[in-house]
Amino acid sequence: MKNITSVLLISALAFNYSCTTMKKADNQQEIIIPASLASNPFMKKSKLQYEAPEFDKIKNEHFKPAFDFGLKQHDAEILGIANNPDAPTFENTIVALEKSGEILKRAVIVFSNLTSANTNPTLQALDEEYAPIFAAHSDKMYLNENLYKRIKAISENGLDAESKRLLQYYKQNFEIAGANLSSADKEKLKQINQELASLSTQYSNKLLEARKQGGVFFTDAKELDGLSADEIAAAASDAKNAGKPGQYLLALQNTTQQPLLQNLKNRATREKLFKASWLRAEKGDGNDTRETIEKLAKLRLKKAQVLGKKSFAEWKLQDQMAKTPEAATKLMNQIATPAVETARREAKDIQDLIDQQKGGFKLEPWDWNFYAEQVRKAKFDLDESEIKPYFEITTVLEKGVFFAAEKFYGLTFKKRTDLPVYHPDVVTYEVFDHDGKSIAIYYLDFYTRDSKNGGAWMSNFVEQSYLLGTKPVIVNCYNYQKPAPGKPSLISYDDVTTIFHEFGHSIHGMFASQKYPSLSGTNVPRDFVEFPSQINEHWALDPVVLKNYALHYQTKQPIPQALVDKIKKAATFNQGYMTTELVSAAELDMDWHTVTNESELIPVLDFEKQSLAKHGFTLATVPPRYHTPYFAHIWGGGYSAGYYAYLWSETLDNDAWEWISKNGGLTRENGDRFRKYILSVGNSVDLNQAFRDFTGHDPDIKPLLRNRGFIK
Repeated sequence: MKNITSVLLISALAFNYSCTTMKKADNQQEIIIPASLASNPFMKKSKLQYEAPEFDKIKNEHFKPAFDFGLKQHDAEILGIANNPDAPTFENTIVALEKSGEILKRAVIVFSNLTSANTNPTLQALDEEYAPIFAAHSDKMYLNENLYKRIKAISENGLDAESKRLLQYYKQNFEIAGANLSSADKEKLKQINQELASLSTQYSNKLLEARKQGGVFFTDAKELDGLSADEIAAAASDAKNAGKPGQYLLALQNTTQQPLLQNLKNRATREKLFKASWLRAEKGDGNDTRETIEKLAKLRLKKAQVLGKKSFAEWKLQDQMAKTPEAATKLMNQIATPAVETARREAKDIQDLIDQQKGGFKLEPWDWNFYAEQVRKAKFDLDESEIKPYFEITTVLEKGVFFAAEKFYGLTFKKRTDLPVYHPDVVTYEVFDHDGKSIAIYYLDFYTRDSKNGGAWMSNFVEQSYLLGTKPVIVNCYNYQKPAPGKPSLISYDDVTTIFHEFGHSIHGMFASQKYPSLSGTNVPRDFVEFPSQINEHWALDPVVLKNYALHYQTKQPIPQALVDKIKKAATFNQGYMTTELVSAAELDMDWHTVTNESELIPVLDFEKQSLAKHGFTLATVPPRYHTPYFAHIWGGGYSAGYYAYLWSETLDNDAWEWISKNGGLTRENGDRFRKYILSVGNSVDLNQAFRDFTGHDPDIKPLLRNRGFIK
């Protein structure tokens, strides 16, 4: 996942993160820093390589004064640009906007990453305080009539291709944000935006606490039968850290299904863990998110109507590849039918196994992964516990992910221990291009903790820009269970593909090659941003790559070919389930945001039930990947009316992967081609054309259906 929350927050402050010198453009004054703020690390560019954040200097107390000063300074800059008496030009308007807000953006980008990856009560309180302030600040710019008039008055004549694209981008963003509205409607919109910002932040804080409080404690290790000794030791350590020594804590991850469910033999334990996950944010307590969601949904509809659209989705998809909710829904429906049909067959296979074992019960959601693993073992003789010893997390990273990047793109990586980090678990690497030149700094944050949001994502601390002279500083965050001290961190094959996936986002950011930060790297439509990350997943099973990283953590011997063959044969196993849980969540998201009348917004649980039934997701044993109360992507992140993006991007991914496979696979020639047409263009070109330039044709859904085993 690309951390869209961070992107939206930064873009709301002037499109993008930037770090410029204190000397401003010709029509702007030099920034004068008050003596009282001289020691604040956000007042000047970091002296670390590529302006990486100085985490050893940054403290909680630095954010508020940096926000206040940065907001005031940026307001002055925007007014200076909007009221410039000189005739509007690309340089004195668009470029000036690209360079503006350096102090504010420097503080906000670090803040938004910390509130996602290592928050605390102080940061959470600041988040709630400043969310509406930042929204109002954004509106000052987007709804500034003089500024919009200047942008409209600028001619494209004489501009290079990227500059033309940037000018078009600004015009579109201002219009989407409401620049054409009447004064009265602008005031309505400002109020709505501030309320939405507050509610979204409240939702995220509630959900973080709900996940933390939702973990399940057990008093007897026998209840955890099926877990490894290391997993049980980790659960004991987590319980001790939570103030309950002698017990065992199974913490919740972001999704509906929990990874440990496939190993837990005790059915009552499985049910307890699943229900804790499902009910985490609907307990009627202070962390119940339902009322907040209902307010968000109503306000989003109201916002769309003020902006002249029938639904929030119609407004939101204007600048996406899909363009319309109808196009996105059409794609989802093409996938949903074969997915549900396949899931029904998979459910029958599981129920047959339960009956053969004289289980005496009907399959429930908390049983699926446990028995699916047994079915997989029976059909393919593949046992997850047999695979895990070959997937030690650092080996997967360095000998798998990095190795594939070296073979395909010519990249190399050097571990850095001299750069400060925001948490002791974080590790850092420097990235070098095929010619030996340093191109990026890369942070990794592998393990779950109470201060971190669930899921996995990529963010930038610094984005590439030739205009600003900046290179990428990137972070990948995950939520793997931290092993007990001295024990190896062994992960599942699904976790392996997640590491490859998130690195795909990172490589997209590392290869950015744009002049303007607003168009750089991963600043692309949501339904394109997952394309590079999803295609990178395919390298996990490439025979050359797999043999290099799938090494037994004790013997260091490579994974046997017989086991590799089993993994490949089982590649389409359980795809009905996994696709159904994904597409049902995507359809649910779209239904929430295609509402055209407030009367359709019935209570959260009733709305979800109605939505799933409407689309044929009536198989109770396959719940959506995210239940509405904890669907963080759409209520606290930037994927509202956009969760379909994973399926849209997967269509691009599988089609492009077929092209790569048919043209030699893991070759530098193919890597250079993918870098040229896809990874290095950012949002500086028509991305539909970029895909055609790479593959030679328009996207085709059939490769996706073949890859998931739905068609031959």
